[in-house]
Amino acid sequence: MSIGTRLFTWLRGEAVGADSLGNRYYRLRGGGSRRWVLYRGEPEASSVPPEWNAWLHHTVAEVPDAAHARPRPAWEKPHQPNLTGTSAAYRPPGAVEQGGRRAPATGDYEAWAPE
Repeated sequence: MSIGTRLFTWLRGEAVGADSLGNRYYRLRGGGSRRWVLYRGEPEASSVPPEWNAWLHHTVAEVPDAAHARPRPAWEKPHQPNLTGTSAAYRPPGAVEQGGRRAPATGDYEAWAPE
């Protein structure tokens, strides 16, 4: 985060909470409508949990807290960072980074040709 963001947060921000990943959430002191997050570590928008995302975008007025946390469905997976652009990103077979070789077409594809 930049020095400007830190300074603005120190001068005008009111801390309202933090999430399980260590991100801290703020709003303008004195009841202003501006809301923002200071990320723990690398800034990555996908690391904001759904309940905090709803608060940041003014979908809900109440600040999320542990006492009123929504129950997590059994199928919901834990957060994984977005690895696009890194060496750990998914690369399907045939991608240039995987050698550029892909399986040959199986004969079920027919190219479209205008009549």
